[in-house]
Amino acid sequence: MLSLLHEPSSVKDAINLAKKMLKYGRFSNSWKLYSSYKKSRGFKMRNNPQIKGQPIALSIEPTTSCNLRCPQCPSGLRSFTRDIGMLDLAMFERLVEDNYKTLLYLLLYFQGEPYLHPQFYDLVKAAAKRHIYTATSTNAHYLNTKNSKKTVESGLDRIIISIDGITAETYKKYRIGGSLDKVLEGTKNLVAAKKEAKSSTPFIIWQFIVFSHNEHEIEAVKKMGKSMGVDQVAIKTAQVYDEAGASDLLPQNEELNRYKDTKELRLKNPMKDECWKMWHSCVITWDGYVVPCCFDKDATYQLGNIQETSLNTIWKGFKYQAFRKTLWKGRKNIPICTNCSEGTKIWEF
Repeated sequence: MLSLLHEPSSVKDAINLAKKMLKYGRFSNSWKLYSSYKKSRGFKMRNNPQIKGQPIALSIEPTTSCNLRCPQCPSGLRSFTRDIGMLDLAMFERLVEDNYKTLLYLLLYFQGEPYLHPQFYDLVKAAAKRHIYTATSTNAHYLNTKNSKKTVESGLDRIIISIDGITAETYKKYRIGGSLDKVLEGTKNLVAAKKEAKSSTPFIIWQFIVFSHNEHEIEAVKKMGKSMGVDQVAIKTAQVYDEAGASDLLPQNEELNRYKDTKELRLKNPMKDECWKMWHSCVITWDGYVVPCCFDKDATYQLGNIQETSLNTIWKGFKYQAFRKTLWKGRKNIPICTNCSEGTKIWEF
């Protein structure tokens, strides 16, 4: 199932997820989704895509606020046209209670730094107590001793820590306003908290986004991660939005570049008029708007709001179905799809 969710994994992490998949009716629901997707791919169903079952994966945004100023990130650039705010705990708890019997995987991240949310641990606990696999992504600047202990105690299953350089010089080139020392200290604190609690979770992933200025550090970051006790080091290709600076930012090694043309930012992967994500997952912004996927960073395609309508109703509603039909007709006509990495090899291990 991890492979279906397009997430990095290990045997230990996969077993943890598999156990949670067996809870309630999650396996049956997952099969309904997959079979309806396969059926809808057939030529006769293209004009009337079927959707059976409820989403098995959600990405929900604790906040759009961030302490860093990363140059290719809408949150870091403060380039949103939508509002900046914090996810309401009560709204989130209602979402969990309404969907826990079919929901398998919950990523507490979309844009922003999750640890800036004052009730972040309560968000995790609300999902963890319902045996939902919980994950987050962080720049690790707030993982002091106390917060690391609270993270382990919350029941978080996976944490992705961004570390895009093994020296202060390379790290700060992209993570503007950040401190490599804080990332290393936060990692040490979290590893120590796990050992103290004798806990196998959260599964710690160091994420290294490859740019031209750090591609020479790949082997070194793998060794450093192993020495510090992280569970996995994941090498990720960079996504860029600005064609002007792409040639300077993207790596020289073609295998580590997701674009075949840096001038027009054309992806290597073929733009097939289909998308499994539209059948198994969606993204919810901090203020409740449901959007198709993580590439809709400014919430351009709002398919409904969980403050007004249940997720189940939105999932099978007219707007969502209309979006799926548009996708079948031609993904190249949907702006958020033109920079989508679906089908591209992003992760190296």
